[in-house]
Amino acid sequence: MSDLLAEILIIFFEVLCCKIFYEIFGKLRYEGWINILQLMILEFGVFIAARMLSDSFILKQIVMIVIFATLMFWHVKMSLKKSFVLALLHQAMILSIDYLTYFISIEFGLTGKATGKSYSIENILAILLGKAIVFLCVLIIGRKFREKSTEILVDVDWIKILIFPLFTIIVITAMISVFSDVDTPEQVTLILISSFGMIGMNIVVFYLINDIVDRETQLYEDGIFRLQAKNQTEMYRSISENFDKQKKKTHEYKNQIACIETLVKKKQFAKVEEYVKTIYSRLDKERDSIDTNNVIVNAILNTKYQEAEENKIVFVLRVNDLSELRIEDEDIVTILSNLLNNAIEACKKCEVGRRVLKLKFVDEDGMIKVGVRNTFETPVLYVNGEIQSTKLVRAEEHGVGIKNIIEIIEKYDGSYVIKAVDQEFFFSIVIPT
Repeated sequence: MSDLLAEILIIFFEVLCCKIFYEIFGKLRYEGWINILQLMILEFGVFIAARMLSDSFILKQIVMIVIFATLMFWHVKMSLKKSFVLALLHQAMILSIDYLTYFISIEFGLTGKATGKSYSIENILAILLGKAIVFLCVLIIGRKFREKSTEILVDVDWIKILIFPLFTIIVITAMISVFSDVDTPEQVTLILISSFGMIGMNIVVFYLINDIVDRETQLYEDGIFRLQAKNQTEMYRSISENFDKQKKKTHEYKNQIACIETLVKKKQFAKVEEYVKTIYSRLDKERDSIDTNNVIVNAILNTKYQEAEENKIVFVLRVNDLSELRIEDEDIVTILSNLLNNAIEACKKCEVGRRVLKLKFVDEDGMIKVGVRNTFETPVLYVNGEIQSTKLVRAEEHGVGIKNIIEIIEKYDGSYVIKAVDQEFFFSIVIPT
């Protein structure tokens, strides 16, 4: 393997690490082939700067920072100032690790082992070791600061991912330590191909896993969207039904008033009294008996109250004036619909006498307080500290629903508590107003 090809590949790995590092802190400006063009231009610029400024260390570092900052500003959505700061941090990390690998090489006594041989791979192996360490550092930084969701991979998964770059570092270090036993050009070629191959496989594995995470994240977001659409559709259907009912009631009341007027004119007061009592008893059974001065909350609570009655669930509510509620309508729908749907489903699995659902939704003391307490029969399952669904049908929607509620709570800087004690499930939410 020629020194020129080795230099090009090393710079390519460095450029890829820089690209991955920047993408931790921002999203791509463009999609498609233009990203490949940006990568090629960055590779060419760094290669020319490294060749032309090899004798001027300070100037070379300044030029490298400018190249990385400007081209990455074109590649990733961020301010130019932030791009320069990241370029400075990235270059500082590379230099620090380069010095670390230099001292590792000294520690292993690499200097002088190639004396009298017609080939030299000491520096290449040391540089590759540095790039492997840089890649490992970028992965760790990405886990901590990556803006897009990383909930798909838990800590155990990330430890498994880090095993491969750690193994690469160990192997290259071992190659450096046994370099004195390399005697033939064929052995040199094998070592170089193995070293570059392992570094390359790290990059390939990273992008494969990244694609899988992107697809899983997209599926998760699609699940949230479908659940939101379903909840909103139910809510709007409820509002539409209530509106139609109200129109029918208005027409019916006109007829009833006309009937009462006729009976009064005929002075049949006993009939009037009997008729009014009948109307009053019917009004007492009306579905829309919950009024919080919030149309969205009313629509959801009245619908779920009726559903609870139909399933012989005792539904206890505590609400107050929610006319000043400062939570977006779609977020209200998501929280209430998911909580009450899950609670009603859990109650339906209980014996009829044990079906109890309690809801608290109040605006008081500068806080929005939402609490749902319900009985349940099926044991609550916990996996990695998270509540898992026991439903056989659409279990994924249940998990997405709970996570979606938590995301909304965090959106409004709120807090929550989830408990399951003595066959009773409790979900409490507090959101500052």
